[in-house]
Amino acid sequence: MTFVDNAQQNIELETLYSADTIAGQSISYLEANDHDGLHDLLLDVKNIPYISYIHIYRLQNNSEDIEFFTSYNRDENYPAIPDKISEIDKLATTNYTESFLELIIPIKQQKLYGYLYIQSSTEQVKEVIQKTIIIAAAVFTISLCFTLLIVIRIHRMITVPIKSLIGTVQDISQHKNYTLRCQDMPYQELDILSRNLNIMLNRTSKHITKQDNAEQQILKLNHELEDKVSQRTEALKESNQELLSTLEKLHQFQGQLVESEKMASLGDMVAGVAHEVNTPIGLGVTASTLLSDRLNVIKEAFENKTLKSSQLKKFLNEGQENVAIVYRNLNRAADLISSFKRVAVDQSSEQDRTFNVKELINEVFLTLAPQIKQKPFELELNCPSDLVIISKPGPINQILINLIVNSIIHGFEGRDDGVISITVMNLSGQLHINYRDNGSGVSQSIKGKIFDPFITTKRGAGGSGLGLHLVYNLVTQALGGSIQFESEINRGVSFDIHFPVVKSAS
Repeated sequence: MTFVDNAQQNIELETLYSADTIAGQSISYLEANDHDGLHDLLLDVKNIPYISYIHIYRLQNNSEDIEFFTSYNRDENYPAIPDKISEIDKLATTNYTESFLELIIPIKQQKLYGYLYIQSSTEQVKEVIQKTIIIAAAVFTISLCFTLLIVIRIHRMITVPIKSLIGTVQDISQHKNYTLRCQDMPYQELDILSRNLNIMLNRTSKHITKQDNAEQQILKLNHELEDKVSQRTEALKESNQELLSTLEKLHQFQGQLVESEKMASLGDMVAGVAHEVNTPIGLGVTASTLLSDRLNVIKEAFENKTLKSSQLKKFLNEGQENVAIVYRNLNRAADLISSFKRVAVDQSSEQDRTFNVKELINEVFLTLAPQIKQKPFELELNCPSDLVIISKPGPINQILINLIVNSIIHGFEGRDDGVISITVMNLSGQLHINYRDNGSGVSQSIKGKIFDPFITTKRGAGGSGLGLHLVYNLVTQALGGSIQFESEINRGVSFDIHFPVVKSAS
C-alpha cells in the first residue's frame, strides 16, 4: 500500500539524517578521545523517539583495526546489543527486520575516523497501518449503513405501488370481475404497465360480451346437430343389426362347410371369417360410440355455457371423420361376406376321373391368360405329355390357380418381370408338383404361418389371407397329400406338393 511505503521511506530518511548529524558532531570527540563527552552528546538523542541504539566505532591509531568507542541505549531496562563491527559492509545500506531498521555509516571529514551504527524502531509504521485499517473499517461501516438506508428507502418507494397493482390483478383473477381498473402509478414504468393492463381488461370485457352473444347462435346449431347425430346413430344401429344377422348366418354355414369333402377344416376358417367381419363392425361401433361421447361433451359444454366455437368446429370435423370411418368399415364388411360366400361355393366336391396332367395345367394357363398377358410374366411347364392319372382335377386346378395368382399379386408386386416354373413328375404312385417363382419371397415374420387362415401382407388392400390356406386344405384333405414351403427374401418361393394318384394305362 502507498501509505505504508511512504511511512517506511520517512523513517528511513529521518534515521539517515540523524545518523549524519551525530556522525558530524562525533568527530571532535573522537580526535580528543573523549568517551564521556561523546556519551553525554548521545544522551540528547532521547528527544528522538524512534532511535533505539547507537554505537560509535573508531579506527585505532596508525592502524586499520576498528574498536568500540561508546554507545547509546534508549531503554536502560534492556541490555545493550553486541557490536556490529563484523557487519559494517553488510549494513552499509538500510536493513529492515520485523520491528526495526539498522544502518552503519562512516564517520569522516577529509579522513575516516570510524563508523556509526544506528538502529531505529518501526513501531511508527505499524501504528500508521493500524490507524489506517481502523479508519478504513469505520468508513466502510458508515458507507454500508448509508447504502442500506438508501436501499430500504428505494425498496419502500417501489414495492408499495407494485403491491397495489398486484392486489388489483388478484381481485380481478379471483372474482372474474373485469370491470375493475388499475390505479395510476407514481412512476412512469409502473404507470405504463397499469395503463396496458387496463387496455387488456377493456378488450377482455368486450370479448366476453361477444361470446355471450355467440352462445345463442351456438345453442341453435347444437340442437340441429343433435338431431342429425341422432338420425345417423339410429341408421348405424340398423346397419350393425343387419351385419350381426349376416354374421349369424355365416356361423350357420359352418356346419355345411365342415361336411364338405374338400374343406374339412372350414370350422377354423368360419371362426376367422367371424373375426375378419368383426373387425370392421367393431371399428364402426367404436366410431359411432366415440361420436355419441363427443356429442354428450358438446351438449354438457353448451348447457354450462362453456362451449367455444373452436370446440364446436373440432366436434364437426371429428363427427365427419367418424361417420366416414363407419361407412368405410360397413362396406368392407359387406365385401368380405360376399367374398367368403363365393369361396364356399367354389369348393364343391368332385369325383375322381381320368385326365392328362399337362392338358389340365394348360387349361389353368388358358384360364389365367387374360390376367397374365397384362403383365410381362413367363410361365414355364415341365411335364410329360403322356402323363395320364386318375385323381380329382378340381382341387389340382384350384391349387395351381391360387399359387399363380398369389405370385402375381405378392411375389411380383412392383416388378417389371417374373418367371413361374412348374415341374411335374410321377414317382412310386405319387404325383410330385414343384412350383417356383423368382419373386420377392416371404419375410421371416410370417414364413412359419404362411398356411394359416387370414395371413396376408395385403390387409386393407383387397387381400383376405385365404389363398394359401385353401391350397393347404386342398392338398392335405381333398387330395390326401402334403405340401412343403421354402422362401428367401428377393429369391422367390418354392412349393413341393405330392399326393397319391393312380397312373392310367391309356
